[in-house]
Amino acid sequence: MKRKGILVAVSLLLCAMGGYSQVKSSAFQLMLKKLLQHSVPEVDIQATARDSAALVFLDAREPAEFEVSHLKGAISVGYDHFDLNKLPALAKKNRIVVYCSVGYRSEKVAEKLIAAGYKNVSNLYGGIFEWVNQGFPVFNQSGKTNRVHAYDRTWGVWLNKGEKVY
Repeated sequence: MKRKGILVAVSLLLCAMGGYSQVKSSAFQLMLKKLLQHSVPEVDIQATARDSAALVFLDAREPAEFEVSHLKGAISVGYDHFDLNKLPALAKKNRIVVYCSVGYRSEKVAEKLIAAGYKNVSNLYGGIFEWVNQGFPVFNQSGKTNRVHAYDRTWGVWLNKGEKVY
């Protein structure tokens, strides 16, 4: 009975940790665990890819990063100059997934959206880097591409697939 209680406690802890187990690399997972505040709901790559047709993707990277590649149908909202008043008309009940390179900037943008009354906002855990690392496609204005803006050489170490662009 005591063993069953421990298993239940561990299971609950793992569920509460949410996004911590949603990336393939244990080193990337550890970095994200420390980097992010985990202040907004996090969604994993597999679930997001499966449900992508029903989601609104907001890209919290800067325009130059977005131009290199982005998730299909994503809307560029930026980070440095993010402005709620410049968002396209989105229903506050839409299922919105915000992403950036690894999840830090998108977490901050998601916090602002939630504070503004958006009801169903999530941060893509691991960002576009993990999306590409898990083999999902990215696009630019010409169509599908393997190029990904890797932000800089320090952050680019977390991008293991695709062609890094700086």
